[in-house]
Amino acid sequence: MNIVPRILLGVSFLCFGFSVSAQQSIVYPAKGQTATQQASDEAACHAWAKQSTGIDPAVVTQSPTPSSPQAGTTSGSGGERFRGAVRGAAGGALIGEIANDDAGEGAAIGAVVGTMAGGRRARQQQQQMQQQQVQQQQQQTHSQQQQQMDTFSRAYAACMEGRGYTIR
Repeated sequence: MNIVPRILLGVSFLCFGFSVSAQQSIVYPAKGQTATQQASDEAACHAWAKQSTGIDPAVVTQSPTPSSPQAGTTSGSGGERFRGAVRGAAGGALIGEIANDDAGEGAAIGAVVGTMAGGRRARQQQQQMQQQQVQQQQQQTHSQQQQQMDTFSRAYAACMEGRGYTIR
C-alpha cells in the first residue's frame, strides 16, 4: 500500500472519529469500494454535509455547560424577610408578654430572628429556581444538539448512499 493512501486513511479516521462515533452510522461498501476509496468518500461526504447543513459535529458535541448559580449573589427576597420579621415580631411579642411582661423586647428579638429565617427561605427558593433554570437549559441544549446531529447524519447518509454505500 502506498504511503499517501495510508496517510489519507489515517487523517480521515482522526478527523471523522468524533462525527462517526457521534452519529453511530455503519457504512457498508455495497459496490465493492476499497478501504482507501471509502475513506476518501467519507471525508468528502463529511465535508459536504458540514458545508450544506452548516453543522460541525465536533463543535456540537463540545457544548458548554450552563453556568451554575454563583454563591453569594443572592440577597434574599425583601418580601420573605418582611414576612419573616412580621411573624417573628408577633411570636416574640406573645412570648415576651407571657415570659416577662415585656412584649416590646420580645417583638424586637422575634423580628430579628424572623428576618433571618425569612432571608434563609428566600435564598433557598432562589437557589431552587436557579437549579431548575440550569436543568431546563441543559435539556434545551441537549435537544438542540440532538436535532443538529440528526440533520448532519441525514446529510452524511444521503451523500454516502449517493456514492454507492449502504448506511445503517
